[in-house]
Amino acid sequence: MFHRIRRRAEEPSELQRQHYEAYVRLAGQVPPEVAQMANAGKQPAEPAPVVDDFLPPELRVPSHDQLDGRVMPWTQPIVLDGEVVTCAECDAYRDWLILSTRDQIWLRCRQGHQQRETRLDTAWYNRHAGPADATHATFEDCLRHLGH
Repeated sequence: MFHRIRRRAEEPSELQRQHYEAYVRLAGQVPPEVAQMANAGKQPAEPAPVVDDFLPPELRVPSHDQLDGRVMPWTQPIVLDGEVVTCAECDAYRDWLILSTRDQIWLRCRQGHQQRETRLDTAWYNRHAGPADATHATFEDCLRHLGH
């Protein structure tokens, strides 16, 4: 019985033979669409126009190395290590300006007192800062812009 099954498996079936014959007939042929695409590719294409893909100067934002620092307002209290950060001079605990400059974070209260906050870093600032809405030539211009 197993001998018969093996012998049948060695001979290709009628369907397999028909598929093979069709494959041999079509093997050397190329569809007309492919031939047209190949001919179109041989024709010289007109060169693409050169376009400056960079933003115009009035829309460009300075990079971090071109700025002396960045500032963002922070109206709510800052809680670090389970304690609310307060100003060392006037005990204010909200309405901060957070300054990021030279890989240091500084907090400035509404009264103008500044203190360095070593528990915050530039990565924290970058995670919480939104996009810059303006750039300023001086620190005083920035304070005026932010209402301080």
